[in-house]
Amino acid sequence: MGATHVTVRITNPADTNRFWEGLFLVDSGAFDSLVPKDKLEEIGIKPKGQRTYELADGTEIKMKIGTADIEFMGEIVGGTIIFGEPDTEPILGVTALESVGIEIDPQNQRLKRLPAVRLKKIMPKKRIVTL
Repeated sequence: MGATHVTVRITNPADTNRFWEGLFLVDSGAFDSLVPKDKLEEIGIKPKGQRTYELADGTEIKMKIGTADIEFMGEIVGGTIIFGEPDTEPILGVTALESVGIEIDPQNQRLKRLPAVRLKKIMPKKRIVTL
């Protein structure tokens, strides 16, 4: 099975004139998106904290994270961005995909737009009646 790639624009939400665009690997095993830290620094994205991630081999690693606007396939979502090493391939994680109603079609190695963004059934609040 081959890899799926998509062009993604990462924008600094505090200054929308500062952005970086690249070809990202779509990774169904990654929750968050990853961008080389030098590209994030160029557009003024600063780390806001750290999070522990588990690599494919089971190794756990602490990585710096920040937030940015993630734009692809005509959609935009605010999301968590991992600060990767400068030579790291950018990764688009499933959180960004699912947030805009796009899923991976593994048979055709393409991204598929759903007719609507999934939302769990919203239950009406229970009314308490006292007598």
